[in-house]
Amino acid sequence: MQFPVSQDLWRITGADLIVRTAYQVGKTPLMPLFAASIGAGELLVGAIVSVSTMTGLILKPLFGLLSDRWGRKLWLLIGLTLFSTIPFVYGLVETPQQLLIVRVIHGLATAVFGPVSLAYVAEIAVGGRAERLGWFGMARSVGYLVAPTAAAWLLTWLDPATVFTVIGFTSCLAFLPILMLKPTRERLGSRRDHRSKLPTIWGQARTALFSAVSNKALWLAGLLEMLIYVSTYSIRAFLPLYALYVAGFDLIMVGLFFSIQEGAHLLTRPLGGRLGDRVGYLRTISLGFLIVVPGLALLPLASSGIHLLLVAITLGCGQGLIFPSTVALVGDGIPPQHLGTGMGFLGTMRNTGKILGPLLTGLLLGWLDYAAIFQLSAVTMAVVALAIYINQARNSLSALVGSRQP
Repeated sequence: MQFPVSQDLWRITGADLIVRTAYQVGKTPLMPLFAASIGAGELLVGAIVSVSTMTGLILKPLFGLLSDRWGRKLWLLIGLTLFSTIPFVYGLVETPQQLLIVRVIHGLATAVFGPVSLAYVAEIAVGGRAERLGWFGMARSVGYLVAPTAAAWLLTWLDPATVFTVIGFTSCLAFLPILMLKPTRERLGSRRDHRSKLPTIWGQARTALFSAVSNKALWLAGLLEMLIYVSTYSIRAFLPLYALYVAGFDLIMVGLFFSIQEGAHLLTRPLGGRLGDRVGYLRTISLGFLIVVPGLALLPLASSGIHLLLVAITLGCGQGLIFPSTVALVGDGIPPQHLGTGMGFLGTMRNTGKILGPLLTGLLLGWLDYAAIFQLSAVTMAVVALAIYINQARNSLSALVGSRQP
């Protein structure tokens, strides 16, 4: 039986684009402003903004595992239902505590939809996996590119509760492409031929967890993504303060920095995916880390808007080379029936980086200034790139020596 991979790839990509963009509209700058407007203090605002990431950190592996067992499409529909219904609840929120609870529940949507959609794409993309994942990731990046501007524009016309209503209705549009998706091969086979032989949920959990934690490719990809997210999310959290109060840039330039960075990331991802398929995932990842190094090192030296935007382009291009190959590394290294679990663990390590970045930077600012922290991050990225290069060179040399032995 033939499966129209290209059509399903466009469908899942379109659905992900819709829900991710809508979700990001509800995060920045809408969420902090809404939280403050109902009486949240600074600490509680931070908790409200970050708690959805914590939800994903804890629960992504679980929902990835469940999608391995009961099929990707079912859990995509469950995640989409959360994406499209929770926004309507924000209009009923009256206290910061209520908002915190709603944010936890809303975080479940990303915990479900994130790893399952990645697993679906990785499973249908048998040939040219990294390139296909690059295009899928590019669509995800569109939300990060346009959402802050869209949220700011909507807030000039509507109150926050109405904006959340718009988010809910927009998310509902993703039901059409999701309902048109065909089940993947693995799920079809298990449902028709092996239903009576399915292991218990706990038995499958043990098998999948062992497959994940014993898989070197998963740990390597996860650690590399965690490192790059520690760096990029420390910038996301503290660049506005640095640029406004230390370097003397205006707020518009700060906004342009993140838009340009995400635009460069978006445009580079397909190239990064194709490069990963052709020259190898680790070589491409190493190149991506190497490109990030000058951006981080030169960030504290940026003295004009042009310099700052060139740094943004450099960081975005490095990210675009890294991420398709890390996901493809997991896709190639884990059996299809455990892909959901593997993508869940990858998402957990990614979210760990997103949480650790701002926390570590805030801690280090007690001893170091911004310039030292940015340059320390650059040195770390350079060490990682060099370690990958040396490891690849050693493996190539070993293979060459082995091929010449009689």
